[in-house]
Amino acid sequence: MGEKLLIVESPAKARTLSRYLGKEFRVVASVGHVRDLPKNELGIDLERGFEPHYEVLPGKRAVVTELQKAAREAEKILLATDPDREGEAIGWHVAELLKSTRKPVERVLFHEITKQGVQKALAHPRDLDPHLVDSQKARRVLDRLVGYTLSPLLWEKVKRGLSAGRVQSVALKMICDREAEIAAFVPEEYWHLDAWLRGTLPPDFAARLALKGGKKFKVTDAATAQAVSEELKTLPFRVTKVTRKRRQQHAPPPFVTAKLQQAAYQRFRFPVRKTMQIAQRLYEGVDLGGERVGLITYMRTDSVRVAQEAVEAARAFIAQAFSPHLLPEKPNAYKNRQAAQDAHEAIRPTDVTRTPESVKAFLSPDELKLYTLVWQRFVASQMKPAVFDVTEVLVEAGPYGFKAKGEVEVEPGFLRVYREEQETTETSDEDEQKTAKLPPVEEGQELQLVELKSEQKFTQPPFRYTESSLVKALEENGIGRPSTYAQIIATLSDRNYVVKDKGTFIPTELGKLVTRLLTQSFGDLINEKYTARLEEELDAIAEGEKPWREAIASFWRAFQRDLEKAKHAMEDAKAGVATDQTCRTCGAPMVLRFGRFGEYLACSNYPTCKTTREPDATGEAPPSCPLCGAAMVKKRSRFGPFWACTRYPECKGTQRIAAKTASPNTPSGVRCPQCGEGELVEKRSKRGRSFWGCSRYPACTFTLPAKPVNHTCPACGAPFMLEKKSVRRGVYLQCAQKTCGHTASPEETG
Repeated sequence: MGEKLLIVESPAKARTLSRYLGKEFRVVASVGHVRDLPKNELGIDLERGFEPHYEVLPGKRAVVTELQKAAREAEKILLATDPDREGEAIGWHVAELLKSTRKPVERVLFHEITKQGVQKALAHPRDLDPHLVDSQKARRVLDRLVGYTLSPLLWEKVKRGLSAGRVQSVALKMICDREAEIAAFVPEEYWHLDAWLRGTLPPDFAARLALKGGKKFKVTDAATAQAVSEELKTLPFRVTKVTRKRRQQHAPPPFVTAKLQQAAYQRFRFPVRKTMQIAQRLYEGVDLGGERVGLITYMRTDSVRVAQEAVEAARAFIAQAFSPHLLPEKPNAYKNRQAAQDAHEAIRPTDVTRTPESVKAFLSPDELKLYTLVWQRFVASQMKPAVFDVTEVLVEAGPYGFKAKGEVEVEPGFLRVYREEQETTETSDEDEQKTAKLPPVEEGQELQLVELKSEQKFTQPPFRYTESSLVKALEENGIGRPSTYAQIIATLSDRNYVVKDKGTFIPTELGKLVTRLLTQSFGDLINEKYTARLEEELDAIAEGEKPWREAIASFWRAFQRDLEKAKHAMEDAKAGVATDQTCRTCGAPMVLRFGRFGEYLACSNYPTCKTTREPDATGEAPPSCPLCGAAMVKKRSRFGPFWACTRYPECKGTQRIAAKTASPNTPSGVRCPQCGEGELVEKRSKRGRSFWGCSRYPACTFTLPAKPVNHTCPACGAPFMLEKKSVRRGVYLQCAQKTCGHTASPEETG
C-alpha cells in the first residue's frame, strides 16, 4: 500500500500531526493560501459572470512544486486545511493545482489536534463542499470589487496609500458615528439623594430617593435638592414594603470566537490579534514534555454546541474535583444565535482533566492566561447556577419614596470556577441604592434618619469603542466574521484612520474625512444593515440556497451606479479641507491637508503664506524660541513633530518634541528565534527610537529594527515577518530573512 499525503495549512500543525500518524502518512503544509487573485489587476471577468482569475502566489511556487511532487508519489490525497470556509477554499485551490496528478482527493476536518480527534477525523472523510467554496469565493470577489475600485478613488480624491473595504469602512463609520454622538452630547444635571437609615438591628443602610406621590421622581438642580433635603429632615421614615426573593445566575456557555476576544481584552487587555495568535498556537499543538498535543478545539467558531463525550467528561471531572452537588440534574444545553453557522463546536479544552496548573510549566505566561480562561469557562458551563438572596425595601417619608436593594450570595455554583469581567459601557443610574446586605426590617417599621447625602451628577456621553466593545458591536450587527475582526482593527490603525487613547478608538481627521466621503457617495452600501444583509447572503450561498453569481450581480449593479457618480461628484480633498481656524501669521482661513507625514493645517494663502501647524491642540503650551525668544509653532517632518520658530526663515530655531511612545516591553506574540524561550518585545534606545528585542535581555541580546508579526512567510516558511511602511505602499509585511525578502500586504496574509 502506498503512502497517503495529508496536506494542512500550518507547519506547526504538520509537526504535531506527524507525531500521531504512522509511516503510511506524509504530512506537508501549504503555509496558508497558495492561489489568489492577481496583485496588479482586478482579476475578475465582469463579462463572464464575475469569473475570478486565480494565479499561484509569487512566494508559493516552490511550495506548489513540492505539493505536486508529493502528490504524484502518493496513493491518496487528504486535504486537512482548517475546518472553516476559508480552509475549505484553500483546500479547493490545492485540489485544483493537483488535478493533473489524477489522484483521489478527500477532505478531513480536524476540530481538535489530539490523537483521538485525529483518528476520528480520518475515519470520516468527505468530499470538498462546493457551497462553502462558493461562499468564500463570493466573499473574496466582493472584497476585491470594493477594495480595488474604492481605494484608487480615495487616492485620487485624498492621497495615495489609503484603503477602503466592504467591512473595514463600515467599522470605521461606526467609530466615527460614535465620536459624532459624543461631540453632539449635551450633559444634563441630576442629583442623587441618599438617606442613611438605622433600624432596630445593625447595620445602617442607604436608600435612594426614587418616588414622589407614588410616581417616578428625579431631582434636576441644586435648588430642588436643597429644598427636598430640608423638607426630609422634618419627616419620619417608615418601611412600607419589603420584597424577598431568590435570584439565579446561570452559567454562560463555552466561548465562541467573538466572546473569547472580548473576554481576553476585558480580563488581560489582550488585543484581538494577539488573542487569535495565542489561540492558534494552543489549537495547533504544544509540547507537554515530549508529547505534542492541541490544548483547545478549533478557535474560529460561532457555535456554542459541545460534543456529548466532552459534556460527560466535564461532568465527571466536576464531580471528582469539586463536588457532585455542583452538577445540575441534566447537562446544561445552550442555544445558538439565529445567524450562527454551527460548523464547529464551541471553544473548549480538548481534555478537561488537563488543568491549567498541570500544563503551567509548558506554556508561556500569556498562553497560560488564555488556556485558563477557556478551561474555566467550559467547566463553569456545566455547573449549577449561582443563587442570591435579594431583598428590596421601599421606605416612605411623607410624599417621598426611597428604594434600597440588598443582595447576598447564598450558593456560588459556577462562580466557584469562573466570574466574568464587566467592561463599563454605560453610566449606572439606578433608582435604588444597592447594598451587599440589608438589616432585617419589617413593613410598618419606623427608621431613624442618620444622615442625608446629596450628590450632583451629570449624564455621560456614550463611551468610545474599545477593541472589546467594537467586536461586540460588529458581532451584534452581523458585520464581518470573528476571524476577520483582528485584521479589520489592525487595518484601521495602520491606515491612520484611528488612534488609541487609553484603550479607546478615536477617529483621526483623515478617518472622519474618508467616512464622510464614502457615506455621501455610497450611503446605501456603506452601512451596518446592508453589510449585515450581505453576510446573510454569503451564509445562504454556503447553505446552497443561493447561487453566488446572482448575489454578486445584485451588489455590482448598485455599486457600479454609485461608483460612476462618485468619480465626478465626490469632493476633491487634495487641495485641503476647509476649517474654522485662521492663520496666526496672516489671518487667512486654514485648511486641513493630508501629507506624507500625516495631517496638518496649512494657510489657504499659500504660497504667499507658508504657515503650517498641527491640527489638534494637545494642551501643551508652545515654548519660546531658544534663539530669538519669539513664539514657536508645532510642525511635522519625516522624523516626527517638532517646535519651529514663527519668525522662520529669518530665525531657524527649532526644538525637539519627545514622542509619545508605547509603554516599554510591549509584547509582539512572537517567540525569540535566537533563544526560543523569550518573546520579542518593543524597546526604546537611548535616543528614543523604537526597536524589538528579546524579553530575556541581557541573557539574550537578539534585536530587530521593525515590528515582528506572527505570520509565516509564504515564500520561505520563516516563522514571522516584519511590519514596514512606505509612502507608496503604506503598511506592508516583509520576510525577516534577508535572503528571502518576500513582501505582502496585510490583507494578503489574512
